[in-house]
Formats: sequence, C-alpha cells, structure tokens
Amino acid sequence: MGKYLQKRIVKGIITFFITITLTFLIVRLMPADPTTMLMDNRLTVAQQEQMLEDFGLDKPLPLQYVSFLGNLFKGDLGLSFMQKRPVMDIIKERLPWTLLLMIVTQAITLLIGIPLGVYSGYRRGSKIDHFINGISIFGISIFVPWLGFTLLYIFGYQLKMFPVGGAFTPGIEQGLPYILDVIKHLVLPVITLVFLYLANYVLYTRGSIIDVLSEDYIRTARAKGLKEKDVLWKHATKNAMIPTVTSAGMMLGSMVGGAVLTETVFAYPGVGRMIYQAVGQQDYPILQGAFIILALSVIIMNIVTDILCAYLDPRIKLE
Repeated sequence: MGKYLQKRIVKGIITFFITITLTFLIVRLMPADPTTMLMDNRLTVAQQEQMLEDFGLDKPLPLQYVSFLGNLFKGDLGLSFMQKRPVMDIIKERLPWTLLLMIVTQAITLLIGIPLGVYSGYRRGSKIDHFINGISIFGISIFVPWLGFTLLYIFGYQLKMFPVGGAFTPGIEQGLPYILDVIKHLVLPVITLVFLYLANYVLYTRGSIIDVLSEDYIRTARAKGLKEKDVLWKHATKNAMIPTVTSAGMMLGSMVGGAVLTETVFAYPGVGRMIYQAVGQQDYPILQGAFIILALSVIIMNIVTDILCAYLDPRIKLE
C-alpha cells in the first residue's frame, strides 16, 4: 500500500473519530430533553429508572461516551426511542433508497455537467456560454423545497405523470413491473437534485477548462497540427478533470443535506426523511446513527476521489 493511500486512510479515520465525537455531543446538547420522550406518567418511578438504564441514560456523559464507542465498534448503534428497534436495522431499511437516489443523481450530473462545462469553457464569451452560465447560476440559487413542490404539483397532482410520494407502489408485482415502478418514483426527486447540483459541475469544469486551454502544452498540441476536437477532449479535458473530481467528493456532503429536504418533500423513504422525522420526535439514537453512517459513506467516497485524482495527475504518486 502506497504512502499516499496510507495518509488518506489515516486522515479518514481521524475525521471519522472527530465526527462521531461531535455527533455524540451535539445530539445530547440539544435544547429539548430526549428523556421526556421515554417517560410515561403511568410508569412507576422504578420503571422510569429501569427504562433510563436500558437506554444508558442513567450514567454521566463521559461514561455514556465510553459505552457509546464500545457499542459502535461492535456495530450496535443503540435502540430507537420511538420505534424501540435497533437503529442499525432501521438504517439498513432506509439507506439503500438514499444510496440509489444519490448514485443516480451523481451519475446524471457528471454525465451532463462535464460535457456542458467543457463546451461552455471552450466557447468562452459566446452566447451559448452566457446561456449555460445563466442557467447554472439559477440552479445554484434555487430553493430545493420550492423546486420539489413545484415539480410535485405540476407533474404529480396536475398532470398525474408521476407518483406524488414513496419509493414504490405497495403490492406491485415483483420483477420488471417493480423496477419500472421504482424508476417512476425516482424521477422527480432525481430531477430536483440534478437541477441543484448540475450547476456546480458545469461551473467547476468550465473554470478548469479555461485554465487548461491557456497552458503551453495545449499551444504545442495545436502547433503540431492536432485536430481541435482531439486537443479539447484528449488533452485539455483529462487535465481539467482533477478539480472536477475533487469537487465531486466535496459535494457528497452537500448532497446529503439536499437529500434530507428532497426526501421530505417527496415522502421518499430514505435516510434523509428518517433524519427529518427523528428531529421532530427527538429520537437522538436514530439521529446519531444516521449521521455516523452518512459520514462514513462520505469519508470513504472522498478517499476514492483522492485515489482517482492521483491516477489523473501524474504529479501525485500513489507509492
């Protein structure tokens, strides 16, 4: 294993440790007292004390933290206050839907955003460049719930082209009908997120292409008589990808935030909607479990992004 990769893994482990510590503290420093969600006036004092002990809330904060770390490394994220089920089981049910939403969104934004950014940067100052930039700035500025509710109202309630909520139709036949139904439920949430994050990739790629096209090796390639499309796509685009790939890793964290709002608007049963519901219910075992799993996912993807950057940039050595 190369030193570069070792450094990135160590950095990821440190980041993960800081994240779980902050998550533990933040959910316990929330203004509302989560223990009130557990108490029932019909319970005796002894039963209330037993319930606090079952959830580990009878101990001082430092001891709770030690117990939390020990359980975490065993894969135990605790019990949900409201559902009285293991948090890990609840997340396992929700996480695949969020991953599906984010993977499809990321793939579409990259496939559309990179070519648009390359073309916009190549045609810098032209009408098409101004048009793409204008749409991109509008996309960055738009409010996610507003866009989501607008799409839901037009295409869901008015035109009835797409479902108004959920991830699939209950009772749908398995096989191809189920797959098509899942895709149909996915369309509006994906469009919402793509419109939001596509602009970032377009602008990142555009700026990078403009910088690369002014480099000496591009002038040399043109002086050698290479076709302009080869200069643009084989030489300039590859080197322009490094900042774009880096931004893709950084944007994953932002995309998680977008997923919370989008899943809530479309009643999509992913981790984002679960977080929204847990905040309202003060169910902090679910909150801290969701944040930890999502943080781990983002950290892993950032390590993968760093490795891709190393392969794209020969100045970075993996060994």
